[in-house]
Amino acid sequence: MATQVRQKTPPKTVNGRTWAQPSNVQVAATEEFIDGLISEDGLHVSEAEYWEKYYEHPDFSYEWNNGVLEVKPMAEVIDALLYRWFYLLLSTYLTARPLATMLNLEIGFRLALPEKATIRKPDLFIVRHDNPAPLGLHDRTFKGICDLCIESLSDSTRKERERDTKVKKLEYALVDVPECYILDAGRTHTAFYRLSTRGVYQEIAPGPEGVIRSEVLPGFQFRIADLYRQPPLIELIEDEVYRSYVLLDYQAERARAEQEHARAEQERIRAEQERTRAEQERIRAEQEHTRAERLVAKLRELGIDTENL
Repeated sequence: MATQVRQKTPPKTVNGRTWAQPSNVQVAATEEFIDGLISEDGLHVSEAEYWEKYYEHPDFSYEWNNGVLEVKPMAEVIDALLYRWFYLLLSTYLTARPLATMLNLEIGFRLALPEKATIRKPDLFIVRHDNPAPLGLHDRTFKGICDLCIESLSDSTRKERERDTKVKKLEYALVDVPECYILDAGRTHTAFYRLSTRGVYQEIAPGPEGVIRSEVLPGFQFRIADLYRQPPLIELIEDEVYRSYVLLDYQAERARAEQEHARAEQERIRAEQERTRAEQERIRAEQEHTRAERLVAKLRELGIDTENL
């Protein structure tokens, strides 16, 4: 991502196409470069043109905000690592409790807002199986309202950060997305919201140890500090926060192996005890035999004929 200072001008039109311009006199602007290509961020297009030409753009990921293209910023490695860890955590939860579908890969949905329409592509979103809008396996867009939207911030411009932390958060609330999570590897803007009965987002109050618990996904919970620590999933099976849903197949297999080991150990102990009893019986028999021989010898010393005893 390259940064430059651009002078404010009114919306400009080139070859019949119009771009939106910043509102202040002079602002820091960003342009995305990929192999020499420059994004069309700010270009005015119709919704039909967006769906036709920009929704599945081969070089840039565009959202559409009431007639204006908005390019999604590139992530840094630190952002990608946090995103990947949370994705894996959600994946293992949905494996244990397959009550929803998790989507990413640039799939978007349309938000019909009171005063405008937008098309957003959350970095991750959840659609429960009981969502009133059916989700087809071959759909390229979701035609309903998501149950949980997750935005992963990148180290981008203030405008791009506020698009996720303010604009899109408000849009999700206005269309009644029940929960919205914002992940920030920089730790400044990480936040978790739940829709109130008044239709506005309220921050989810962390429980003890900073644990966030979802209502959209019952039993899905995580420790905020772990977003940044990103422990391996195998480590989480020893943690009470995660044990109920992380790597359940592995936990079951490990439990079976431990039970088998315990049975084998019990069998080894039983066999050892049996050998000990046999050895004790042998010793007792030898002792009986020794006592009998001593008795016979004593009787013979007394002149008693032991042959007829």
